[in-house]
Amino acid sequence: MNKFVYIAVGGAVGSLLRYLLSGWVQRSVQATSAGGWMATFPWGTLAVNVLGCLVLGALTAALTGPVLIREEYRVGLTVGVLGGFTTFSTFGLETFYLADDGQFRLALANIGASVGLGFLAVWIGYRLVQSWLGL
Repeated sequence: MNKFVYIAVGGAVGSLLRYLLSGWVQRSVQATSAGGWMATFPWGTLAVNVLGCLVLGALTAALTGPVLIREEYRVGLTVGVLGGFTTFSTFGLETFYLADDGQFRLALANIGASVGLGFLAVWIGYRLVQSWLGL
């Protein structure tokens, strides 16, 4: 049961961190750019996703190697905090595992399928609701 509590609390912390960091990065870029694509590109989300991948990679290497901690703490940090911060980090780690295992085609397929199908799913969901609500 403790594992679920650590995941839930970690998820709340990660979600708050994502909201704060993403917003801060986006506002900072918009304040320093002269407009155009620099101001409209989702820099905050990109920053959160890349940072989440960096931290998950580092934690995974440390917590499965030289630093051993209780499983519920590890899961609270990785699934909870980083899962709330960004699920993109899990996607990055799983793709890394495929590539590290020499399965480069599967790694590329995972990248293409995740990004392509994710975009398609958002588009379909958005258009369906627009249609249902007559927007």
